[in-house]
Amino acid sequence: MKANWTLRGVFSAALVLSACSGKDDPNATATSPTGASTSKGTDTAGDTTTTGTSGTSGTSSAGTITTDSTDPTDPTDPTDTECNFLCGYDQGTIDIECDIWSQDCPEGEKCMPWANDGGSSWNATKCSPIDRAPQEPGEACTVEGNAVSGIDNCAKDSMCWNVDPETNGGICIPFCEGSSPDNATCDVGYYCSINGDGTVILCLPECDPLLQNCPGDDACLPSGEYFICASGDAGLYGDPCEYANACKPGLYCLNPEYVEDCKAAGCCTPFCDTSKANMCPGGTQECIPWWEEGTAPPGKENIGICGIPQ
Repeated sequence: MKANWTLRGVFSAALVLSACSGKDDPNATATSPTGASTSKGTDTAGDTTTTGTSGTSGTSSAGTITTDSTDPTDPTDPTDTECNFLCGYDQGTIDIECDIWSQDCPEGEKCMPWANDGGSSWNATKCSPIDRAPQEPGEACTVEGNAVSGIDNCAKDSMCWNVDPETNGGICIPFCEGSSPDNATCDVGYYCSINGDGTVILCLPECDPLLQNCPGDDACLPSGEYFICASGDAGLYGDPCEYANACKPGLYCLNPEYVEDCKAAGCCTPFCDTSKANMCPGGTQECIPWWEEGTAPPGKENIGICGIPQ
């Protein structure tokens, strides 16, 4: 079951990452290009705060993303038990048994995020045994029990991510480097995503929304000034949508006023290249720049979205 990404605020930083269910979120809304800008260094929109800059050749990425605790999904709902992308919300008192940055657990163990309340959101840390034949970052992995159990077969510096709830299989993703969010770093092409009130620190890969260069059927979608891979759905141009990943790869969910004949809360419309001739499908749509002039991160200046100018 795919996770739903709730949309809030302007579309350059509108995502609150959630993988706690495949249920529809009644409070989710499509996004608007109005005021779509992400300044390098700090970006705040809706309930998501992004800081830092994306990596450039020969340097490390030093961005961080923090989500808050206002997601309307109810982790105590017994039907809401799957967590196959990211659950980043505080669901109660945080129990910090160990420091995930310093990995201060005893020999043979690693500090891991987990859900200590029986819910589907990471909200605590604990020391877990390291597998005798651990998988390295980038390799296939499995979790014990479920995605938020805090037990997997990844190496000490990583955790099992994007877990399939049916098979408990995923891929090992490295933890962010550094001693705190203030000096977090990742390799070039990755950014440090910090969620679950600091219990989840992962180096997630960036992608290009114009190339849609994500593995498998994943879609390249925005998160602050970054674009990251996430499971997508089957919505075509003009189809109704409520979530960022409700559309096929290459499309995104915008407010109805930006998509011709859209009668829903939002409709799917494609990303576009502002440096090329207008190829937008709607007769009155134009390729609207994703960022305001002069605010785009390096290398992302020509990213746009097809919409009716307002």
